[in-house]
Parts: sequence; C-alpha cells; structure tokens
Amino acid sequence: MAVQHNPLWTRWFHAFDALVLLVMAGSGLQIYNANPVFGGRGGATFPPLLTLGGWLEGGRFWHFGFMALFALNLGIWIGLLLQRRRRHLAKIADLVSWRGSQNLAKRRYSAHRLIYTLMLIVLGFSLITGLAMYKPVQLWWLSGLFGSWQILRIFHFATVPAMVALVVSHGVLSWRIGGLSLMRKMAA
Repeated sequence: MAVQHNPLWTRWFHAFDALVLLVMAGSGLQIYNANPVFGGRGGATFPPLLTLGGWLEGGRFWHFGFMALFALNLGIWIGLLLQRRRRHLAKIADLVSWRGSQNLAKRRYSAHRLIYTLMLIVLGFSLITGLAMYKPVQLWWLSGLFGSWQILRIFHFATVPAMVALVVSHGVLSWRIGGLSLMRKMAA
C-alpha cells in the first residue's frame, strides 16, 4: 500500500515550526537562566546544553530574532488552516464526542483535533505574552492585564511545558490512530 503524504506546504510548516520553536525554547531557557522565574537569581537553572545564546544578551538576540519568524509563520499557518484545512480544527461536537462517544476511533480523532487546536491557542498565547514582555511600555495595556511582571513571566514560561505536553500528546494520538503509516505520512 502506497503512503499518501500530507501536502508539501503542511510538512514544510511543521518542520519550520519545529526549528523555530527549538531555537526559541533554547534561547528562552538562556534568558530564564539569567534571572530565573522561580527562586530569583539563586533559583534553579537549566543546563547549558539546553540553552542557546551564551548569556542574557545572546539569548535575547536569538529569541527576538526568531520571534519575528515565529509570528509570521504562525499567522500564515493559521490563515492557511482556516482557508484550506478547517477540518483539522476542533468544533464543539469534538468535545462532546471526546467525552461521550462509544466509538473509540471517533473519540481519538476528536481528541486529536482538540489537541491540535489547543496547540494553536498556546502558540498564540506565547506570542501575546512574549510581545507584552518585549514591549511592555508600548503595550502597557497588554502587560497590565497580567497584574505584575512576575505573573506575565510565569504565564509566558508555562507555554513551553504546555507545548511539550501537547506535542507529545499529538504524537501519541497520531500513533494510536494510524500507527507507523500515519507517522510516515507526517514525517516524509
């Protein structure tokens, strides 16, 4: 049986997002290490192997440089999803199916669409909180919604483990729905 691949543009966006998010996570962890969110300057930090940039300024350089690519790619990806691949986004019916359907395949597919949609929401939230931290004076109304700088940092930082959990869930569900065949379609 021949493997039917996802469209080239879908695979390209996924690969590009993976690269951009890895750079942003590594540089973000470098920024975090300069002034840890939890525990202050003496707080727990991440090993240098997981960071990018060398110190605060290097981490900021990489992070803000790739933020523009991240925002552009996210905007294009959401636009293409809404125009061409709307069926991959969750609907209210998916929440109902996920919670109450007796059909296991339907529940898994609904969960997959819910996770995929949550990924877009978390990525958008990371961009919004990142912009509020990047330009707090110009976007005072946005950064002010979080109450304090520390709370804003915690929300922004929380998007990293949230995305990791969603990506792992996305992979596990893809495996459970389509096994090796689906994984090859996604990767090749």
